[in-house]
Parts: sequence; C-alpha cells; structure tokens
Amino acid sequence: MSATTQAALRIGVVGCGPISQNAHLEACRKANNAELYAICDTAADLLQRMACVHEPQKSYKDFDAMLADPKVDAVLIATADAFHIPLSLRALAAGKQKKKEKPLGVSIEECQMLQREVQRSGLKLQVANMKRYDPGIAFARRFIQEEMGGQLALKAWYCDSTYRYTMTDSLLPVPVASDQRQVPEDNPKETDRRRYFMLTHGSHLVDTARYLGGEIAAVQAQWVQRFGAHCWFVAVRFADGSVGHLDLTVAVRMDWHEGFQIYGEKGSVIGKTYLPWYLKSSDVECFSSATGEYRRVLGEDAQVYRRQVEGFADAVLHDRQPNPDAVDGLAAMKTMAAINRSVASGQWEQIESMKGVV
Repeated sequence: MSATTQAALRIGVVGCGPISQNAHLEACRKANNAELYAICDTAADLLQRMACVHEPQKSYKDFDAMLADPKVDAVLIATADAFHIPLSLRALAAGKQKKKEKPLGVSIEECQMLQREVQRSGLKLQVANMKRYDPGIAFARRFIQEEMGGQLALKAWYCDSTYRYTMTDSLLPVPVASDQRQVPEDNPKETDRRRYFMLTHGSHLVDTARYLGGEIAAVQAQWVQRFGAHCWFVAVRFADGSVGHLDLTVAVRMDWHEGFQIYGEKGSVIGKTYLPWYLKSSDVECFSSATGEYRRVLGEDAQVYRRQVEGFADAVLHDRQPNPDAVDGLAAMKTMAAINRSVASGQWEQIESMKGVV
C-alpha cells in the first residue's frame, strides 16, 4: 500500500458493541482519509443490524476470515479488554495495521509482548486515547512544549458523574444488544468494579497526564470507597523532577468534572474537559509571562473519535508515528499497576519496575 496510490485507509472494525455503535463505526464513515470497509462480530444478529445501519462493503462473523481479506488494510479492535492483545497478535500475524481501544491490555507482560511484536513487524499500532485529539488539549500541549519552559507541577482530575447516563441517554443512539455476544471469563465490568474503573477511566487520566506533563517516574496513591463511590488520590513524580497530583473519582455527585492545571517556568495552563459524548473541545487558557496575556483556542472541530481515526490513517498512509502508540499504552499500563500497588503498600512505587495485571 502506498500513499501515492491510495487516498483512504480501508478499515475493518471488530466488535459491534456499545463503543463501536456510539463512536467507531460512525467515525470511520466520516473520516476524510479512511473507509469503513468491513465489520466483524461473533453475534450474528448484532452483526446484521449494524451492517444494515452502516452499510460496510463486507461483514464477517469470523475474525480470521476478515483478516484474510486482502482489501482490509487495518483493523480497529473494539472488544472487551481481555480480547485486545490476542486479537492484536492475530492481526499482526496477518500483516494488518491496528487501532485498538484502550487500555492496551490487562497485564504488563502481554503488553510488553505485543510491543515487541509491533516493533518486529514494522506495522503501526495506535491506542484509542481519543483525548489527545481534543483541540483544547492539543493546544495546551503545543504551548507547554513551545512556550512554557520547564514544568513545576501538574494537577489533573477525571471524575465521572452520577448523572452521566441521564445525560448520555439523550445524546446517543438506542443501544443494540445481543444475547450471542462474546464475554470474557474474567470480566471486571461484572466482577470487579474497582479494577474496571481503573482500566476504563484511569487509562484516560494517566494518558492525559503523560501527554501534557511528560514521563511519570513514580507514584504514591491512596484509595477509598464510600457510599458506592471509588476515589484515588495519587501523588506523582515526573521524570523531569516536577511533581503532580491525579484525582480519579467514580462517581462524583455533580456534573462531569475533568480538567488539568500546569504551572511552568514561563507561564501556566488551565483546562476544563467535557463529557466525551458532547464532542466539545476542552476550554483551555494558556498564560504567557513573556506577553502578559492569556490565550485560548476555538475548538470548532471536536469530533475526537473521527479525528483519531484520521490521525491513525495518516500515520499508516504516510508512514508517521501513531499517536499514542504501543510505548504510550504500555507506560499507561505500568502507571496504573503502580497506583494499585502503592494503594496496597502505602509506599512510593517506581513505574519502570511494574509487573503483573492492573
């Protein structure tokens, strides 16, 4: 495949559940450099319904059959977390580029194995941390890298709302479910909500903190569960010597509450991020001490799910680095594992030494 001969990346989406229905299928259809070529799901009834709605060229009940289709350039893996790595490895073996839902996997060792296979194959892998494609967050990163100078401290918070589903019910299509859907034996969404919240929500918080603040070297965490809510307060040491604080709370008795503050050598940044399904750019203000002025960006295009598909397609078609890639996905996994270990030990935990499951 060459950028000179192909203008659109032909994507096959595996998994037709809620995240695909609410985000990925439409994003592939709307992307200006990608095409929803195929869909795949083991649930025949769900597959048929989604094929009628989104009209891909091909529908597959068997993943290997989709991988064998030479017209499938890349696969988007939108399944339960436990299936992420096994499906990614099969896609790599078939020579397909990959975009996959976060988190990268469920254990550090399997993520390390996947990273090695990605490097060996020379193929692209992008993790679907779509907040990097939020225009406000991207604006904050540019200011931090180009104008802010050194970092003193970063605070970031991700607090789900008790009213989220009341709000999203008015925004999202009526979900289509199937009794034939494939569910992993170890399904933390049903059996371990604390672990599920860390994998699902913590992966976003950690990735945003790394994207804006740089590599995290160590964490010291506290966790409390009261009246049905889980709260992690995490002290952070960044590799550059700056410090930070992360707040992951599921769920707060208020509106969706997500954002960040960064204090730097030559300025500062403050941001407020909205409920993802609003597709609204973060409100970000950057203060420059050089000019004595605040600046903010108009985020008129905040369809982050489409923007991340376009970013992936651009990386494949023009041989650029995916954002985020397998290295970022593995670092987020190690950070989440360190947070969990620190809760148990009460000590500072080094990110690089982490092993095991999140």
